[in-house]
Amino acid sequence: MSVEIPRPVDPSLHPLVTGNYRIATPAIEAFYELVERCLRYRIMGALIHGPSRIGKTRAIEYVRLLLARNHPRMTSYHAQCEHKPRHAEGPFFANLLEAVGDPDPNAGTNPSKRMRLSLRIREAAARTGSGTVLLFCDEAQRYNENEYEWLRDVHDALDRQQIKLFTLLVGQQELLAQKTALQLAGKTQIVARLMVEELSFYGSRNAQDVATCLNGYDQTAYPEGSAWSFTRFYVPQAFDAGYRLVDDADTLWRAFEVAHHKATLPGRLELPMESFARAVEIVLKDSETTDAPGYCPAEALWAHAVRHCGYVQSRHATGRVLVAAA
Repeated sequence: MSVEIPRPVDPSLHPLVTGNYRIATPAIEAFYELVERCLRYRIMGALIHGPSRIGKTRAIEYVRLLLARNHPRMTSYHAQCEHKPRHAEGPFFANLLEAVGDPDPNAGTNPSKRMRLSLRIREAAARTGSGTVLLFCDEAQRYNENEYEWLRDVHDALDRQQIKLFTLLVGQQELLAQKTALQLAGKTQIVARLMVEELSFYGSRNAQDVATCLNGYDQTAYPEGSAWSFTRFYVPQAFDAGYRLVDDADTLWRAFEVAHHKATLPGRLELPMESFARAVEIVLKDSETTDAPGYCPAEALWAHAVRHCGYVQSRHATGRVLVAAA
């Protein structure tokens, strides 16, 4: 007879319920390696490009968490580049001021906003005792040439104060076209400062990628440092008897393949992190009530999760073809 195992925290507080968690993917690992390489070799700018809704914003958050853990004295910021009908200096600096935590980002003249931005970053660097700051600019394809020039001015102003600002431009494939256009226009000072390295960001492309992600659920613990991995939290009896989500990597990949082909979606299958995570969450939550020693999710449950995770609907809505790099 199975015995219910008491869990360490209220299930309603679990990250799987709140959505406040990040799981590493091969692409995220490549993103973090790029950031580490930029830091090591003093490469001040890089661009990371990929299709919309593939998981780039989640990747930024995960990379920032890793940086906070591995480089606690470094400061990092996440700026969400906004769509603007006109590209003006005031809104640009207000957006960056908001990202660095300024209490009133819209206040003051444009020159005062510039000065305040440098001041806020300098104060943060002084608090941590490090002269290194990282700025992740999300949806950076929305920037135009003037905004890249203003960003370069921020670099120069901080450099004069012995603060090294590393800028990671993250966005859609248009970023590459912008880089090429800037090169052709002779704007090499922008490219050399902000766009030196490149990384193509991608979703899960095969069962091995899926296994890497599923292993994250098997290994990541909540509460942190406890024996309660995400998988064990939802199916503790099955987990203690040896079940691991990673065992079902092939099953989950096949379920997505079936859904992809049944919907006659164009292009090669490439899973966005959002759809993948939602499918795993459905399986874990639906398995909670049937947990027992020897339990493992049925193939039909994985297929059900894929149908309800939003992958097909999202692809139809965007009309997007995901083509994996050769």
